Amino acid sequence: MLCALALMLPAGWGIVSFVILTLTLTLHSSLSHEILHGHPFGSERASTVLGMIQPGLFVPYLRFKRLHLAHHNDANLTDPYDDPETNYLAPQVWAKLPRGMKILLAANNTLLGRMVLGPMIGTFCFVKSDIKQIILGDRRIAVDWLLHVPGVCVVLWVVSVSPLPFWIYLAACYAALSILKIRTFLEHQAHTRASGRSVVVEDRGLLAFLFLNNNFHVVHHMHPNVSWYQLPAQYRAQRNRYLQRNHGYVYRSYAQVFRQFLLCRKDPVAHPLWQPPVE
Repeated sequence: MLCALALMLPAGWGIVSFVILTLTLTLHSSLSHEILHGHPFGSERASTVLGMIQPGLFVPYLRFKRLHLAHHNDANLTDPYDDPETNYLAPQVWAKLPRGMKILLAANNTLLGRMVLGPMIGTFCFVKSDIKQIILGDRRIAVDWLLHVPGVCVVLWVVSVSPLPFWIYLAACYAALSILKIRTFLEHQAHTRASGRSVVVEDRGLLAFLFLNNNFHVVHHMHPNVSWYQLPAQYRAQRNRYLQRNHGYVYRSYAQVFRQFLLCRKDPVAHPLWQPPVE
């Protein structure tokens, strides 16, 4: 309903439409995450039908589902090769990058850089990797993208018949990805133990709502089938247990995260603990 309202506002209300769309597209992405974990339906088929139209445009639901469920193999969290959602690179890959790319990726490891550059860098690397795998013969990825196209066409058609200029809608899609980067910025850290890699941000404000409480991330990884609205109570009931589990990887709020990391790098780009597998 809010998306429809934003699209139907008169042309002079572009800023209002942009804000409404940015917030609703961010929330829709979080809802898609809930859907792939089996909510609100018990039926996987019904969940898939619900998730297929992605108004954020850039990420096919089925592809997101496969990658995210692979990410839930906690033993591989932050692994530069086996965790599909990590931002770390293997040290030998980092060492071979040109200086300009190193500067860009280092900037991307500040919160401001992640919000401004992250959607562009992440989408480019994601699409580039998928195209490479499709060329190498991965038909499953090709099908995921092909099934994404009809939904994109529907969304673009709806925008085309609305008073809203295309560029404002595309800017809102980018801004929604930017907000989502706040959540993913520190969800996982390099740690010798898999249990110490997932964060808790004890926030209950607007961002926590837009992220559907996925800021209680260690709780989500330990109980991925628990619904979003149950996560805060689950955390409060056993707070000490979860903080012991993740070795105290906790922030009080997103305000604290902004204060600490807006212009400062949280992590190196090269994984500080990664070792190549022994052959």
